[in-house]
Amino acid sequence: MEKLIPLAEKIAVLLNARKQTIAVAESSGGGLINAALLALPGASAYCKGGVVAYTRDAMLALRDVTPEMLATVRGGTEASALFRARAVRERFNADWGLSESGAAGPTGSRYGYDAGHCVLAVAGPAEKSLTLETRSAERVANMYAFSESALKLLIDALQSANR
Repeated sequence: MEKLIPLAEKIAVLLNARKQTIAVAESSGGGLINAALLALPGASAYCKGGVVAYTRDAMLALRDVTPEMLATVRGGTEASALFRARAVRERFNADWGLSESGAAGPTGSRYGYDAGHCVLAVAGPAEKSLTLETRSAERVANMYAFSESALKLLIDALQSANR
């Protein structure tokens, strides 16, 4: 968590300065993104919460998400990450949505991606997405790498929305 907390502190400063909020949809990160954001005192001012949507069924548990909606985007793509970021933003009534989904390892995903493949997205006043390939099958290391990259992508989006 030592790499994640300083990133969460930057995010807290940026969101608090704007009086904005974030909601997070994680998958292979397993809750590390939310844990970093919530580890800071006063997190309730900017963090609406999130979901670890590790399976398709978990995404379908979100209000108004239907199988037809999920069928419109292929898992493991930036388009699917943007869908998830937009969905969590809307469902939590937040200013920003952050999404992470990947194959932490040691095996790949059901979509044919190798371990270490991750897609990330931010939805809000600015939208950004990113595909990360760690080329590693080390599960815990990938979970942290995915979470760190997600927090960095959020910082980039927050800063670009400021310009």
